[in-house]
Amino acid sequence: MAKKNNGVKPRERDNRSVSMREGASHSRIMAAPDGRQYLDSMQLHRLEQSFRAWAEEAARSDVRLSRKRILLIFLLIRYTGAKLNEVLAINPFQDIDPGRQTVVFGKADATPDRPPREVQMPETLSQEIRIALNDAAFKSSLGSLFNVDPGHVRRKFYDRAVACGFPKRLGGPDAIRKSRAVELMQSNMPLPVVQRILGHSTPNLTASFVSFSNDEIQKVAKFFLEKESRRKTSARNTFFGKISSIQKGDIQAKVELVTIAGYLLTTVITNDSLARLGLKSGMLISAEVKAPWVVLQKGDEEPRCSTENKFQGTVDRIIKGKVTTEFVVKIADGTELCSLVTSASSRRLELQENDQVWALFNSFSVVLHLD
Repeated sequence: MAKKNNGVKPRERDNRSVSMREGASHSRIMAAPDGRQYLDSMQLHRLEQSFRAWAEEAARSDVRLSRKRILLIFLLIRYTGAKLNEVLAINPFQDIDPGRQTVVFGKADATPDRPPREVQMPETLSQEIRIALNDAAFKSSLGSLFNVDPGHVRRKFYDRAVACGFPKRLGGPDAIRKSRAVELMQSNMPLPVVQRILGHSTPNLTASFVSFSNDEIQKVAKFFLEKESRRKTSARNTFFGKISSIQKGDIQAKVELVTIAGYLLTTVITNDSLARLGLKSGMLISAEVKAPWVVLQKGDEEPRCSTENKFQGTVDRIIKGKVTTEFVVKIADGTELCSLVTSASSRRLELQENDQVWALFNSFSVVLHLD
């Protein structure tokens, strides 16, 4: 059995253990011993609406401007996952680029070992910031920095959480940051990209990820933020990677790409599609696999079969229906793969949550996209 057919390059087989270690580290961000240290997306939305209503209900203009500043600080933490001190240290007029939808953190205390970090923002937030910074009254009250006492900000965050009926601790800036990390992971953004956005130190990143430029990482982040804003869920079985090789045949071509997490994924497309897409080695591309094309096989041992793409993971969720059943499998790097099978087949599989399973799909099931 060819080693590279298991979805991982032979020289990168240790990526599974690396990703597991990264995943374990990341889980400490998302959960505390009590099992719940973050707000879900709906709760974050409620908290955001509470901040907006609080900012608008102020009768005095100076109070309204002060509250608007707190709102802006909340939105930056909520959508970029930045630390409170990072947000308070930025110069909004120099470090935020609404046109490129980016904000740069860490300029003031940058070092050769820890350079400034550019983070992608959702388009809606960029537009809101552009309008705020162009408001003469707000600009005058803001000056060049946020210039707010961190303790004051935390108190306002706690007040909004309590007003929403949430535990006080879940409304703090650190908890909002953790909540954003969970939200990004649940949107299936690759773990290394989430780590880069949050500014985590990741000395054990795969060699594959290191080869991705900052611009390419920004493109991946922007793709997921746009998907998030449109609330589309069809991207769960989406991989991002660089084309590592193209083997052209008489009618079809085999295209291999290495994902950000270091997995090797194989697809076969027609030569016409190859030419139409203009695919070349080194290009950044996304690959999508529909849920009905993902076959599951229970067990720890790698299946002996002709399927080119094999990913080992754990059953995370099972959604049972009368006709079909949906399995969500989480692989080592945190990526979720959705498999849709008939309910009769699901009963034969006898899969339970937390079971070890292999997710399999052949090269003809992979659709490539240039985004």
